[in-house]
Amino acid sequence: MQDDLARAEAGLRSRREPYARVTVVWSASPVSARPGDAALITGDGRLQGWIGGSCAQPIVIRQALACLAEGAPTLLHLAPPGQLPLGRVGLVVAPVTCASEGSLEVFIEPRLPSPHLVVIGSAPLVGALGVMARAVDFEVTVVERDWAKDADLGGPGLGHSHGAGWPGLTGTDEGAFGGASTIGELDLAKAGVGPETFVVVATMGRYDEDAVEAALDSGAGYVALVASDRRAARVRELLAQGGVSQADLARVRAPAGLALGDLPHTEIAVAILAEVVAEKAKRRAGAAVPAGAPVRAGAAVPAGAPVPAGAAVPPASAAVDPVCGMTVEVAGAQDRAEHGGATWWFCSSGCRRRFQANPDRFLETAEGRAVDMGSA
Repeated sequence: MQDDLARAEAGLRSRREPYARVTVVWSASPVSARPGDAALITGDGRLQGWIGGSCAQPIVIRQALACLAEGAPTLLHLAPPGQLPLGRVGLVVAPVTCASEGSLEVFIEPRLPSPHLVVIGSAPLVGALGVMARAVDFEVTVVERDWAKDADLGGPGLGHSHGAGWPGLTGTDEGAFGGASTIGELDLAKAGVGPETFVVVATMGRYDEDAVEAALDSGAGYVALVASDRRAARVRELLAQGGVSQADLARVRAPAGLALGDLPHTEIAVAILAEVVAEKAKRRAGAAVPAGAPVRAGAAVPAGAPVPAGAAVPPASAAVDPVCGMTVEVAGAQDRAEHGGATWWFCSSGCRRRFQANPDRFLETAEGRAVDMGSA
């Protein structure tokens, strides 16, 4: 199973998909998972591997998705309500009321793809930007369509009529861009551009309009143009004449970079990277758990906080099992029962059968009605 998990993890990394790696670090019988057992949880909540059965999996998945949204690891402890270790600072605890009454502790580590910076052009600042961005863990791709047609270029990083060549660098791909990948055509799909990608156009008047239009069409979340105010206005004018909408044109940041004053050409790269890093931080701060995905308060409570008798109020499209108190994702749930004109949801067939045998026993404290019945 470890080999299968390693292959799955390699595939997720190659596709730049976010996922969480979950490792069992402690267990107390009777539980089916043991220390060292591991699983991968993808951004859409799919689990591959083994970290326990039906009692543990929904809670761990919910907490893993919260970790992905926050970008921070978590140590999660699952135990019967009377056995929760409330004195451990920094621990997240989750009460479970499964019949086995075992306990489990897992370490959840979000694995997020490196931020992706695509720079179009071959001006000297491109090399400086590529090296600096790589130094702060960006994945960098440099796109220059003229590499494909310029037989005299000899490879990216060598001097040519358009001004490429970076002082103090070796002239090789590795030296010029600090290990960035290079593409010799204006193909942003090949560059792997997506909504999270940062695209900087530094074509310096050669094919600004084509490059900016390609960047806008790619759906990149950040598009910047290295140009003066006058040149940027002309680019926008020509693109508007070509049918590009004003809404799209408003997405173009020009001049690119933070306003740091009148800078030498290569130092503009510092201003650009500063703006990109600020935008990345803003995205992280504004990241929210998608509707219906788990939130920290809904799946677990911090150690030291009072543990409620029932589960916390679930997010939209989720419910709390009235028997065991576990949070259940309504979408795709198989175990449910109708009672008193309401639909009740369960983590397993066992809880459903216990409820159906004596509903009134559980209804006084139950909080299991789905919040968003329409999504069922």
